[in-house]
Amino acid sequence: MSEADLVVRSRRTVTPGGVGPAAVAVRDGRIAGLHAYDARFEAEQVDLGEVALLPGLVDTHVHVNEPGRTHWEGFATATRAAAAGGVTTIVDMPLNSLPPTVTPEALEIKRTTAAGQCWVDVGFWGGAIPENLGGLRALHEAGVFGVKCFLSPSGVEEFPALSDAELRAALAELARFDGLLIVHAEDPGSLIDPVGPTYPDFLASRPQDAERRAVERVIDAVRETGARAHIVHVSAAACVEPLRAAQRAGLRITAETCPHYLTLAAEAVTGPAYKCCPPIREAANQDALWAALAEGVLMGIVSDHSPSTPDLKTPDFAAAWGGIASLQVGLPAVWTSARERGHGLADVVRWMAAGPAGLVGLAGKGAIEPGRDADLVAFDPEASFVVDVAELHHKNPVSPYHGATLTGVVRQTWLRGTPIGGAPRGRLLM
Repeated sequence: MSEADLVVRSRRTVTPGGVGPAAVAVRDGRIAGLHAYDARFEAEQVDLGEVALLPGLVDTHVHVNEPGRTHWEGFATATRAAAAGGVTTIVDMPLNSLPPTVTPEALEIKRTTAAGQCWVDVGFWGGAIPENLGGLRALHEAGVFGVKCFLSPSGVEEFPALSDAELRAALAELARFDGLLIVHAEDPGSLIDPVGPTYPDFLASRPQDAERRAVERVIDAVRETGARAHIVHVSAAACVEPLRAAQRAGLRITAETCPHYLTLAAEAVTGPAYKCCPPIREAANQDALWAALAEGVLMGIVSDHSPSTPDLKTPDFAAAWGGIASLQVGLPAVWTSARERGHGLADVVRWMAAGPAGLVGLAGKGAIEPGRDADLVAFDPEASFVVDVAELHHKNPVSPYHGATLTGVVRQTWLRGTPIGGAPRGRLLM
């Protein structure tokens, strides 16, 4: 056969039909066809053998922070880390950069800043804050995938939270053009100031009820407006039942969780590198999150990569910045725990590629099937390594995974059929 530029073979190719031997033919940056493992081609050949071939992961929750807080993170470093971790598409969060992405003009600043720096494809979320609720349609038309709001303080003064009335106003406006609202759901009335500097103090200050009550507020507003909403970074098992009930009732509400909530536990927290909001909870809480993923109540796993400079992750849990840096290690972290719980590579792909791609409507991403972008990952599911923050590509060497032994090594990542390396080739998505 000659209808391909590149053929990648693996005995463990993960497609929507399952895991098995296949030869993936690539032409002009797209998947041209799936063929028998030993099919012959006149094309460049890569034979992975028993190394698995996955679709490029899609991470719809990344804080790149550039411009404005580029000393925390930036497009070049974040997307390089993504590529090294098997992530070929990210969607950038609207806050922690200056200006925040709350107007079409700010989006254009973000896009201009990102241009030419990105090793993977990049899309953008907009923001919904009290001051811009009349401008959400303009943001949508400018090319954001949806808008994000907070129901509790965001941690940065330029991105204030929405009240109940403002939440409903945002959803009512978005419903007019079927836009998507993504929500940081913690109820401010249920949060308390930490009484001390330790992790138990911090964990007690952000109880499960804070998440559950906020989720219930969003569900009520979705029911009232008919809009679409998505709950970001669910950490609390208490959220699963109201989400399940709302989905069964036909409400258009989805939810995600993150690697750190599935793989790290409060009992093992050793320092402020673990601090995030909502917090990492007890090991028993993880069982419910994994079950909710298996059931489909939680539709995916995304990083919530939210790094900062090392000086902001000190001196204790009361004062440190809340954010986990994990973009490069999310896949092996999830795989390490997933395989121990009896889940397979197809499950991980559903949660980390297909689900997030579907959330933002990226029909060309998230699966190995004809017509999709040839975003591919060679992943050795049996190899292990020890995480060393000095070897990770994100800008500042802080991560709670430092020193952890993880299973699963990314051997190669392709973006539209070309190995990532040399020069940045990522596109800005709309």
